[in-house]
Amino acid sequence: MTLALAHARTIAEAVLVEGTARGFAPLCVVILDAGGHALALLRDQRASISRPEIATAKAAGCLGMGFGGRELARRAQAVPAFFAALTGIFPQGIVPVAGGVLIRDAGGALLGAVGVSGDTSDNDEICALAGIAAAGLVADTGA
Repeated sequence: MTLALAHARTIAEAVLVEGTARGFAPLCVVILDAGGHALALLRDQRASISRPEIATAKAAGCLGMGFGGRELARRAQAVPAFFAALTGIFPQGIVPVAGGVLIRDAGGALLGAVGVSGDTSDNDEICALAGIAAAGLVADTGA
């Protein structure tokens, strides 16, 4: 199975709906396929201008390391010099916090990643989980 454009659109739209329903700050969401290519990017018109880059770095960092954002955060705390070096290596960036979530199929195969930015990292992750669930896929936060 591959991550289809229809999945990406469903995830992106559900992320923004969830954020609005919860009264979160304006969000931006990026969905990358397993190769790190963008399938969808939606930004609430009120979200700040750098949110697409932050959301992309959250998702791309998860793909690049193979872990959800929560595991990336733990590892970044344990070996900060290593993670500081990654900023120059990862072309789309890396932001090791919640809000970057791997997307898997029911069998555990990696399909891509979602990155959400705009509110707190925990709230960004809540919306990412809602989006992935709306597409009938499995979220891997690294928890």
